[in-house]
Amino acid sequence: MTGVQLHSVEVDGQTVAYRQAGKGPALVLLHGFLCDSRCWRPQLSHLSDQFRVVAWDAPGAGSSSDPPDTFTTASYVHCLAGFLDTIGVERAHILGLSWGGILAQEFYRLYAERFRSLVLADTYAGWRGSLPETVWKERLESCLQDASGPSEALVAKFVPGVFTDAAPHHLRAAFSAIVSEFHPAGFRLMSLSSAEVDTRDLLPSIGVPTLVLWGDDDRRSPLSVAELFHAAIPGAELAIISNAGHLSNMERPDVFNGHVRRFCLSA
Repeated sequence: MTGVQLHSVEVDGQTVAYRQAGKGPALVLLHGFLCDSRCWRPQLSHLSDQFRVVAWDAPGAGSSSDPPDTFTTASYVHCLAGFLDTIGVERAHILGLSWGGILAQEFYRLYAERFRSLVLADTYAGWRGSLPETVWKERLESCLQDASGPSEALVAKFVPGVFTDAAPHHLRAAFSAIVSEFHPAGFRLMSLSSAEVDTRDLLPSIGVPTLVLWGDDDRRSPLSVAELFHAAIPGAELAIISNAGHLSNMERPDVFNGHVRRFCLSA
């Protein structure tokens, strides 16, 4: 999927890079921190037969420009809305993984009319909404320190925990290459965003078809978090992917894609 061309547009002073493939209803993919659109290669390749699949590089990630230090979660939300306006996407199936799932929830808070459906994969109701206080505070402190360190140390620390022990070497190598090109500014901002948000008040009001999609061996956001989403969002469906970690879309792409395809076509 290296052949999916990288495009870019200007949105409110930000250069936003993105990849897209296919035609049909829009399926917008929102990556986590330390990731970019390259993490969605299996989805761009295999879901583009029935959907217009769009994967952005959030400001501060991939080939997009770094936003100012004043960028907040709301800034990301409005930038996403402007990005979709610019590329001509009015309504879409919105799929967010990890920090991208936090962004998707806050996007729903302000732009619910733009959703055909919502897929929340291996994410959080914000760290403070899903993790014990001591855990999310320690995680934030660690991330802010790591953002100032060398990429090699970050790769060694972060990559092993997002896959199962059985994940093949080539998958770890591919993700390590992406993490090694992280943007310190973007990593700091997305870490702060993850920690500041608590969407628990929002979940009962989500009124679009919602799929909660989770790896059964997610060590960063455990299944108990998925169960919280399933219980709190009216009519939400819970699908658990066996033998998958936090990046279930990369580790078990066939199963992940199958759930997304079935759900979005029925939504």
